[in-house]
Amino acid sequence: MNKHEFFMRKVLELAEKGRLTTSPNPMVGALVVKKGKIIASAYHARPGGLHAEAIALRKAGRDAKGATLYVNLEPCVHVGRTPPCVKAIIKSGIREVYFSIIDPNPLNNGKGKRELEKNGISVKVGVLNKEASGLNEVFIKYATKSMPFVTIKAAESLDGKIATKTRDSKWITTDASRDYSHGLRSGMDAVLVGVNTIIRDNPVLTSRRNRSPIKIVLDSNLRAPEDANIFSKKSPALNIVAILRKSLNDPRIFKKVEKFNKKGILVIACPGRNNRIDLAWLLKELAELEISRLLVEGGGDTISGFLEQGLADKVLFFIAPKIIGGRGAVTSVEGKGVDKVSQAIKLRDVRVEMIGEDILVSANVRN
Repeated sequence: MNKHEFFMRKVLELAEKGRLTTSPNPMVGALVVKKGKIIASAYHARPGGLHAEAIALRKAGRDAKGATLYVNLEPCVHVGRTPPCVKAIIKSGIREVYFSIIDPNPLNNGKGKRELEKNGISVKVGVLNKEASGLNEVFIKYATKSMPFVTIKAAESLDGKIATKTRDSKWITTDASRDYSHGLRSGMDAVLVGVNTIIRDNPVLTSRRNRSPIKIVLDSNLRAPEDANIFSKKSPALNIVAILRKSLNDPRIFKKVEKFNKKGILVIACPGRNNRIDLAWLLKELAELEISRLLVEGGGDTISGFLEQGLADKVLFFIAPKIIGGRGAVTSVEGKGVDKVSQAIKLRDVRVEMIGEDILVSANVRN
C-alpha cells in the first residue's frame, strides 16, 4: 500500500461516519496532509451542512498552504445548499488534490477537476476508485438515473418459502436476523411493501433503532384498511400509498383517498404498466422527494415486480435452516418468472455470512 492509498483509506473511514445522515447527499471524507502528517480531517454529516473539504480546510487554516488534500469524491464547483468547495480549495493555497472518483452529478462531473487544474493545482484521480464507488453506490444511481437505490430483502426457509400454505409466516428466521433487518431499515430513507403484506400481516414497519424510515405501500386499488398498524400512532413516520391513477375513476376509491389525505397520508396516483403500477415512474417520483435509499420487503409479487423490470440493485436473502414445503406455500419471488434458466436474473459480488442460525446471502444485481 502506497502513501496515497493509506491516506485515502482514512478518508473512506471518515466518509462512512455519515452513512445514516447524509442522504440524499454522498458520503464524503477529507484529509489535509502536510509533510506526511495529517493536519486536519473532516466528513460530511448532513444535507445543508458544510462539505468535508470546507470543514477540513477551515480546521487547517493557514497551514493548508502548500499541503495536499485527499477526498473520495471530486470537489464541487457548483452552488448548492453550500458554497462550492473548489473556490475554498483554491483560496486555501492547497498544492495538490487526490480524489477517488469523478462526481456523477451532472452539475459537477469533471468541472471541479478542470477548475482546480486551471488554477495551477495538481489533480490526481482514481485512488481506491472501486472502494469509493462501492461506498457511494446509492448516490451514484440517484445522481445519474434520478431513482433511489433499491435493495430487496426477503426472509425465507431453505426451500424458498416466506409463508406456509395457510399463510402463516411468523417467524421463519431468528430474532438475530430480525434485529439485523431493523438495523437495515434504520439506514434507509423508505421501506416498501405490497398491500397484501399489510392485509395479511398488519406490520408496523418501524425500526427498533432510533430512526424509522418512510413507509410506502403498493396498493393499486387502495385496499389497505384505514386502521392498519402502519397508519397508527404505533408507526409515526410518514406514510405513502401508491395507487393506479385510473382507480380514481371509482367514486369509493376517490373518497377514500380524500380520507387518507386528511390523515396526512400521501397518496401518489401512478400511471399503469400491464395493469399494474409503473414502478420506474414511481421511483422517479420518490427521488423527487429526496428518497435515495429504498428497501423493498415484499411479498413475492412486489419483489418480482422490481426484479423483472430491472429496477433492483441489491438483494439480501435471509435463509432459515427450515423446510416448509407445499405447492401452495408462498415463495419469496413470484410473478411470471422466466422460461429458461439462461434467462434467470444474474447476481454479482455474492457474499455469504451467518446471522445467528440463519444464512444471509447478499449480492448486487447485474442490470
